Amino acid sequence: MTAPARLDELERLLGDPSDDGNPTGAAAALAADEKDEVFGAAERALDAYCLNAEFVPRRHGGRLAGADDLIQVLRTVFRRDPSLGLGYGVSSFISSVNVWASGSPTQTRWVADTLLSNQKIASAYHELAHGNDFSRAEFAARPGTTGGWRLTGRKEVVTNVKRARGLVLLARTDERPGSRSHSQILVDKQTVPDGAMRDLARYPSVGMRGVQLGGIEFTDCPVDDEAVVGRPGQGIETALRSFQLTRTAIPSMLAGVLDSGLRSTMDFAADRRLYGHRVADQPEVRRLLVDAYLDLLICDSLGLVAARALHLLPGQTSMYASAVKYLVAKRLMDSMHQLSLVLGAHFYLREGRYAIFQKLLRDLAPAGFGHAARVACLGTMLPQVPLLARRGWVQPEPADPALFRIGEELPELPFERLRVSAGGLDCLAGSLGAAVDRLGDGSEQQRLRRLAEQFRAELGDLAEAGAALRPSDLGVDARVEVLDLPARYATVLAASACLNVWLARDDDPAWVTAALDRLARSLGRAGDDSPGRHREPLYQELAARHAERRSFDLSRRALPG
Repeated sequence: MTAPARLDELERLLGDPSDDGNPTGAAAALAADEKDEVFGAAERALDAYCLNAEFVPRRHGGRLAGADDLIQVLRTVFRRDPSLGLGYGVSSFISSVNVWASGSPTQTRWVADTLLSNQKIASAYHELAHGNDFSRAEFAARPGTTGGWRLTGRKEVVTNVKRARGLVLLARTDERPGSRSHSQILVDKQTVPDGAMRDLARYPSVGMRGVQLGGIEFTDCPVDDEAVVGRPGQGIETALRSFQLTRTAIPSMLAGVLDSGLRSTMDFAADRRLYGHRVADQPEVRRLLVDAYLDLLICDSLGLVAARALHLLPGQTSMYASAVKYLVAKRLMDSMHQLSLVLGAHFYLREGRYAIFQKLLRDLAPAGFGHAARVACLGTMLPQVPLLARRGWVQPEPADPALFRIGEELPELPFERLRVSAGGLDCLAGSLGAAVDRLGDGSEQQRLRRLAEQFRAELGDLAEAGAALRPSDLGVDARVEVLDLPARYATVLAASACLNVWLARDDDPAWVTAALDRLARSLGRAGDDSPGRHREPLYQELAARHAERRSFDLSRRALPG
């Protein structure tokens, strides 16, 4: 079944979220959230669809082919209930990519069979004492006296740790410091001896209340030698390679939350009257709505292009993945906050027609940290900046145009070709200059050219500043102004993605002109000389999609209802 057909089937199974009688709709999601319960009816629907098959590569019997298709399928779930998206499936996705990247044939077969039978795998990295600093994890795997390993320690705030069949544990296997001190251990919980494993209490949370966030403690638990994923000491390297998929895909999936938040706000603005006029008729309200719409298109462009790069430019995606996690998560949360200003006091109501908004807003917040905080992503990008400044940002090579043809079939995900470092290569930034050269002589394309040249100038400034960085600037204690370099670079990548996606689609330039203006102004650049000229046409496009029940992202998909 093709990806569009699978999307249609999933939409049919989940039904119209605005229908109060739909057992998998928004009213039912809110009821489960109020009780801090897993959304059982929706999980049964996802079992019927076998959502886990989306995480299993085709060569292992699943449906995973294109990372961009995976994003679209999961966005359908996140559009309805972020807790469902994370709690049902994404935790298994985070875990399984480590096994696809480094696991043995036996491990990959077991994980594939487990997921395809609608069971779950949990990824247990976190320890509260160390947060995102996995290199300091104390959970230990020690060699057994007669072979194998003995597991001792705690993992905390882990999604699905209690109900998962399998666990991927990051464990210290060497007391010496350095990147080779940890390994990943795959554990089938059904084989653990009695008394060797203890579930810890659920951690209360403000958002994602329907997600099982628990902990686990092992005491001298035996596992076989074959439990190690890859080679001993390879755990952090495998995690960093796997993060390239998860940091790219998960924020892009979460764009579905903004889609629903914007839809709910459009409902409110159309229905609510203030001083004798619809809220939607107020210029400031329209500006906020259009800005959120633009942010969604910006996030979709960068996220899907980065997802396609996993297939087409796998050696370069370490930077792109962190850029997506930083920029997309930030823009999604900022846009939802701006939409809450339109709703006013209604945005925190937990019952009524617009109650879903407060849940979406609460559930989206973890997108800013999840398994890697946004500032941590900037920190992982920073050490690569000097080499990129000297090599990748000076006359860079453009990417193959296939990178920007969203929806076009992709080659199989090359897990083995993902690299921890991009080696100074950057074809997505290189495609910015190539896009400028393709622009024509019409007035709108000349306007786009002037905007694009601002980003080319920004890249030149970044190259100059990056080349001047000292080794002391690249550590975990980097100054705020130094961390601003990868943040600004992420914005340049977003501009390149938007411009090149528009060129590949050849549609109305209003959105890309407004998007580049918005991105340029966020960098302190001049932007467009008449930034409001596209606002009303974009609002009319937004209103038309709202009336026609179509998604607000690039796909413009028809939605139930």
